[in-house]
Amino acid sequence: MSVVDFGKMSVQDLELESKPRPSQPNWYEQYLQPCLGELVGSAFFIFIGCASVIENTDGTGRLQPALAHGLALGLTIAVLGNLSGGHYNPAVTLGAWLVGGLNMMLVIPYWVAQLCGGLIGAGLARVMTVWERYENATGAAFTSIVSDDQLPAAVVGEIVMTMFLIMTVCMGAINEKTKSPLAPFCIGFTVTADILAGGAVSGACMNPARAFGPALVANYWDYQWVYWVGPMAGGLLVGALIRVLMGDRKTRLFFK
Repeated sequence: MSVVDFGKMSVQDLELESKPRPSQPNWYEQYLQPCLGELVGSAFFIFIGCASVIENTDGTGRLQPALAHGLALGLTIAVLGNLSGGHYNPAVTLGAWLVGGLNMMLVIPYWVAQLCGGLIGAGLARVMTVWERYENATGAAFTSIVSDDQLPAAVVGEIVMTMFLIMTVCMGAINEKTKSPLAPFCIGFTVTADILAGGAVSGACMNPARAFGPALVANYWDYQWVYWVGPMAGGLLVGALIRVLMGDRKTRLFFK
């Protein structure tokens, strides 16, 4: 800057020049740390979820797993969510990307981190629990579907319950017009409500990572595709709904 230019600057310009400029996040904070956040968060969430199912021997029915999953998810998002957005679910990552809440370059790394986190969480639950209980619960893998007659209801249930979850995530934590500081706990309560409502129909997975980890550790793959197709379809539908109708002006593609 020349002396002449300096002389033409206003007081406000001088104040702005004197203030330190915020440093840009480096590659670690932009790309690696968010993936680590998804890995650790998914591991803790799925560990608590699996352990709650395996140790559910007191006749509480779906209440214990529902509360454990919901509380674990809400707390994990509240503590680690600022690192990555707190998805811990490939279907949520898909929905968040579709509504503009995630860099496309992070979608596949997030999915890998979430699946690895699910495997770690399910493995830790296996190590912690007594073998007899673990075996009786099939390692907390989803066993609610026992025949092909249940498939239509299970697939529809997974789609609708996942839509409710992802709608809460996108509207409560991403959409500018409807964001809420209570979003982590709203998301956790949504999971609790879904499990209480639909646990008997499909198990209320809503999360391919939650299905994959226990299935791999326990080697139980029956109807595994339901817990991928249903949640991912729910993510696509919510993304389309928010982009077309429900999102704020910046997000909507129409009716601006």
